[in-house]
Amino acid sequence: SDRGMEKRNQTPTSPNPHATTMTSFLSATAAVRSRNGEKCLPIHNSEGGATISVSFDGQNLAIGTGKYPTASYHDDVGIDHGITQAPWERRFSPYEFNGGTTLAISGKDYAVVAADTRLSSGYEILSRNISKLHPLTEKCVLGSAGCKTDVDQLRSVLDIKMKVYAHNHRKPMATPSVAQMLGNTLYYKRFFPYYAFNVLAGVDSEGKGAVYSYDAIGSFERTPFSASGSGQSFLIPLMDNVISHKNRLDEKRDLEAEEVVEIVKDAFITAGERDIYTGDAVEIMIIRSDGIQKELFQLKAD
Repeated sequence: SDRGMEKRNQTPTSPNPHATTMTSFLSATAAVRSRNGEKCLPIHNSEGGATISVSFDGQNLAIGTGKYPTASYHDDVGIDHGITQAPWERRFSPYEFNGGTTLAISGKDYAVVAADTRLSSGYEILSRNISKLHPLTEKCVLGSAGCKTDVDQLRSVLDIKMKVYAHNHRKPMATPSVAQMLGNTLYYKRFFPYYAFNVLAGVDSEGKGAVYSYDAIGSFERTPFSASGSGQSFLIPLMDNVISHKNRLDEKRDLEAEEVVEIVKDAFITAGERDIYTGDAVEIMIIRSDGIQKELFQLKAD
């Protein structure tokens, strides 16, 4: 009959009470497992191991109910998959701080630039004989501390620009022009900066000593002295007193290059006592109009 056909075509009015629960349970389980965990959600914490307990009541995924323990979940073979319960931090950084200290001081007809030769990574000394000074012309030297790979790349870029300039103009670039070029090069990389702390020292076209101080993205100024790197905070107060003559009552006099070299040696001995990334030896270059004179002074190796 027609009534019998209608009854057969109608869907049951009382659905399976477990159907919705099972579907929600599977969805919630998949959602939790997609985060590589069974019971806990991660909290970023430098102390490690912080979690929030989660539970599923058949309808909703509840957080922080305390129903489940927050201990790390281990599978049957004892492997902690703990991205969500015992967080394992896996982080990549394109930068590495390899330490080192640079110092540059200008005089009336010379400039002195120096840097230690230690290359470090954390508490490891990778090399005791790495130069952080790079002559760009016969009257200009770049001193760089920081990430060794970025320093090498920066040097390569500057060398290419120097060669292009020399081919186009048939002469080497003047020190103030090199300073501007270095600032432009660093600013060009301002969104992904070179991890290099730079000082530039040389003599200008008048034969006067010139030192330029830089930040990471190319802002620079000409100063009587400049220091950078891991020992910077130890050298600058000393240079303020000895070179800039701040807070002193005695008469300021022009120092000869030889006197400045001895001050540099004492400064690096001082920095090496307090900074583990400064040591082994200090490479010193004296820049004059007629060329560059080099000297190596040994520091303690521990």
